[in-house]
Amino acid sequence: MSFLITVLLGGAMLAVLAALFGGLYAMTRGSEFSRKHSNRFMRARVFLQALALLLFLLLLLQSR
Repeated sequence: MSFLITVLLGGAMLAVLAALFGGLYAMTRGSEFSRKHSNRFMRARVFLQALALLLFLLLLLQSR
C-alpha cells in the first residue's frame, strides 16, 4: 500500500509542476489566452498541491 501512495505522490508532484509551468506559459502568452486559462491553472495547481500534501500525510501516518 505504501508503494501505491508513493507512486501517487510522485504523480501529484509532477502534475503540480505541469500546472505551474502551464500557468507560466499562459502568463507569457498574454492577451485572450491568459485571461481564459491563467486562473484555471492556478486553481488546478492549488488543488494538486493539497492532494500531494494529503498523500504525503497518508504516507507518513502509514509508516508509523
